[in-house]
Amino acid sequence: MSGICNTDLELARGYMGFRGTLGHEFVGVIESVAASPIGSLESGGGASTLAVGTRVVGEINAGCGTCALCATGDSRHCPTRTVLGIVGRDGAHADLLRLPPRNLIAVPDGVSDLQAVFVEPLAAALGVLERCPIPAGCRIAIIGDGKLGLLIAMALAPRQPILVGKHPDKLALAPVEGISIDEARRRTSVRSGKLDVVIEASGSADGFALALDLLRPQGTLVLKSTFHGATPVDAARIVVDEISVVGSRCGRFAPALQLLASGSVDLSRLISDVVSLDHAEDAMRDAAKPGVLKILLSR
Repeated sequence: MSGICNTDLELARGYMGFRGTLGHEFVGVIESVAASPIGSLESGGGASTLAVGTRVVGEINAGCGTCALCATGDSRHCPTRTVLGIVGRDGAHADLLRLPPRNLIAVPDGVSDLQAVFVEPLAAALGVLERCPIPAGCRIAIIGDGKLGLLIAMALAPRQPILVGKHPDKLALAPVEGISIDEARRRTSVRSGKLDVVIEASGSADGFALALDLLRPQGTLVLKSTFHGATPVDAARIVVDEISVVGSRCGRFAPALQLLASGSVDLSRLISDVVSLDHAEDAMRDAAKPGVLKILLSR
C-alpha cells in the first residue's frame, strides 16, 4: 500500500520541480535484495536480517553513505541524498520501488498494513519533538485539522495540545484523550495569544500569521507544512516578540512503529478510501477535494 500525501499534490502542482513517480508513504514486501553491504539506518532497525518476503516500511531519504551526516546514521540532510518520490528517486505509487537496505525497517506482526502505511507521516508528526523538545506543562496548539494536523495531535496527545481547526467533521476525528478541540478559535486560551508552542500544519499561508497571533512573546513556532508558492512573513513581529521559528520535516521511523505497535493510536479513522493502484490518477484528483483525508493505493 501507499498513501497519497498533500506533498504529492503539491509536487503535482510544481513544487520542487519533481519529475517521476510520486509516493513516499508505503508498506511493502521485499522482492529482492542486491548483493551489497547491508547496514541499519536506525539502531534496532534490523536491516542486516531482512530477507525476501519481509514486510517493511522505508526511510525516504537515501544518503550517499559516506558524508559526515550519513556516518552518524542520519541521511535526512545529506547534500547528495535522493528522496523517495520527492527528489531524484521514483516513489511508491508503483508496483515496485527501490531503496537501500539500510533504509528498511521490518513491520511488527501486530501492525496491520492499514496502520503501517502511516509510519512516514506519523514519524514526521513525532519529529516535532526532535526539533522542539516540549517540556511538561507547556501550552501547545496545532493549527490545521487535516491529515497532518490530526496526526500531530494524536502523537502529542500526552502533552494535552489544543487542535485549532474550522471543520467540525474533521475535528471530530480526534477524540483522543488529552486533545482539546478549538473550532474557529473560540477558546479564551487560544484567543489571548499566550501559548508557548504553536505547530503550523494547515498547509495554508494564513497559518503563519495565525500562529503569531496565538504565541506569547519568546514562544516557538514550528513549521510543518510544505506547499508550492511563497508565504508572506511579517518579520517585524518575529523580531519584536522574539519568536523562535523552527522547521520540522522528516522524523525517525522506529518511534512511530513503536507507537503503532503499542495500540495507543488508531489511524484508521483518517482513511477516506482505499483504491486500486490502477486508478491512481483518479485517486489523486479525489485526494485534492475538500474534506477528503487519506486515500490509500493498494496493489
